[in-house]
Amino acid sequence: MTSAFTETGLVSFRHAPLALSPSPHVPPNFDILTTMLLLDTLSSESESTFLRDRFDNTSLPTPPLVLEVGVGSGVVLAFVAANACSILGRHDVLTLGTDLNRFACQAASQTVRHAIEERKVDGRTVFLDVVNGDLATALRPHSVDIFVFNPPYVPAELPDLSRHTDFNALAHGRSKTSFEQDSYLLELSYAGGEDGMAVTDRMLEQVPDILSHGRGVAYVLLCAQNKPDAVKKRIRGWGPGWQIETVGSSGMKAGWEKLVVLRIWNGGPPDGKS
Repeated sequence: MTSAFTETGLVSFRHAPLALSPSPHVPPNFDILTTMLLLDTLSSESESTFLRDRFDNTSLPTPPLVLEVGVGSGVVLAFVAANACSILGRHDVLTLGTDLNRFACQAASQTVRHAIEERKVDGRTVFLDVVNGDLATALRPHSVDIFVFNPPYVPAELPDLSRHTDFNALAHGRSKTSFEQDSYLLELSYAGGEDGMAVTDRMLEQVPDILSHGRGVAYVLLCAQNKPDAVKKRIRGWGPGWQIETVGSSGMKAGWEKLVVLRIWNGGPPDGKS
């Protein structure tokens, strides 16, 4: 992977710089490997070919919608938005993100907008917004064409969500967050519960309902302790047409930190019937 993060909040990937909007609640150098693995996978020749074939202008005249859940700093969504033509073979792409962390939503929005402006992307490429919400619950059924998810995958106790309303905004009269608030927001980004799968399991349950019929595709990142083979078996049991394969790997075997990117899609007809 040709990439680097700097202390100034600039990420360079294959000589394409992306400026991160500074936020003390979304560290720009947190979990670099997962971000770069997703960028490498989405921009690889094999995946670009797959996506170009699937979302060719002639077969899909309407703009495809790209959704990233848990958008964090916004680097992945910004990269897709700024490089839609090279990845998808078309400029008319809609991009949307969601995150449970309100501060991340604000920072990611600026990152994506800046990336589009810097790369002078064709005006038909549209960044919609980053929604402060839980996973993809705010989305209409079967409205997402390309779904990207870098979940909190670390096997660690889930954050206490009873504190979320208080910690998801600055306290009245304060200009800075507290240490406890920062710790909670950080936990949201990495703590995945038992086997690191509590949040991912909830998201996977939503995937069949959010992907567009006949063409929707999902990219989900997992670590070894998330038991990717068991996830593959489960998804193949969703019913006729559902397929899954590993399309990206960190190639590192440091215990459970080995990372993979799974591609999930349904090869059935556009009407969703088998």
